[in-house]
Amino acid sequence: MMKRRRRNIEIVILALVLAAGCGGTSTAPASGPLRILITNDDGIEAPGILALAEALRPLGEVTVAAPSGNRSGTSHGITSARPIAVRESERRGQRWLAIDATPATCVRLALEELLPSRPDLVISGINWGENLGNVTFYSATVGAAREAAFQGIPAMAVNVASTDGVDYRTAASVTAAIVRVLGRDGIAKGTFLNINVPDLPGEKLRGVRITRQDTRAPIEFFKETVRPDGVTEYTPGWKHLEPGREDTDIWAVRNGYVSVSVFGFDQSAAAAPAASLALKRLESLPLGRD
Repeated sequence: MMKRRRRNIEIVILALVLAAGCGGTSTAPASGPLRILITNDDGIEAPGILALAEALRPLGEVTVAAPSGNRSGTSHGITSARPIAVRESERRGQRWLAIDATPATCVRLALEELLPSRPDLVISGINWGENLGNVTFYSATVGAAREAAFQGIPAMAVNVASTDGVDYRTAASVTAAIVRVLGRDGIAKGTFLNINVPDLPGEKLRGVRITRQDTRAPIEFFKETVRPDGVTEYTPGWKHLEPGREDTDIWAVRNGYVSVSVFGFDQSAAAAPAASLALKRLESLPLGRD
């Protein structure tokens, strides 16, 4: 019964993903099993990574290389000032590597030293909690996917938008369906995907939206308290943003859609004409001249 339910979810999501393609068309995935590397930032024992590894099992050879403990919020930080311990185990025929490092370093170490060959795809997740809007700059789930993209490997970050108890099966089925559609060559070089799945049963998902990142500043605050010894402490907190523009990731998830955003790692931005003229004058600064 459980396998039938999961398969039905995958069929529905596959249809949704196909319908969301540009112009209603989709490139067929490359044939044959895939070599897939999975990582995360919640730690190798997190339930989201287990659900993802199980969902992707039918698609090829799955290897897990993830932090030995929780590394949430470390963005694209790296581990470089100390030796890195790696513990290997086998779980249901899959190779699992617990690495004492940040997610980005887990990916880089796996690619450089731990895998016998480069994977066809790197997937970071399933993260407990959404990574939407500018919060993605803080996300180590996103950072790990970006690291793979740096190395020219198709990659995606996958998140489930919930802060409470999570059923990862729907998000895992969505991810498997997306991988089936995209295959080896469905993600362009220099880009990677950020996927956010509402915490809903599969039959309640409204569809897939190809979205832009909402660029509004996150709502963060600090609560001040004074300890008995007179030291002032500030406890950080945050709130979810309300939906903004309809084409953005936050709007899509708040309205029951799976959000798929295409991220790049070229951070160069085009300046407005007036600002460009001002910046151009910098090239005339008489640096190093007598």
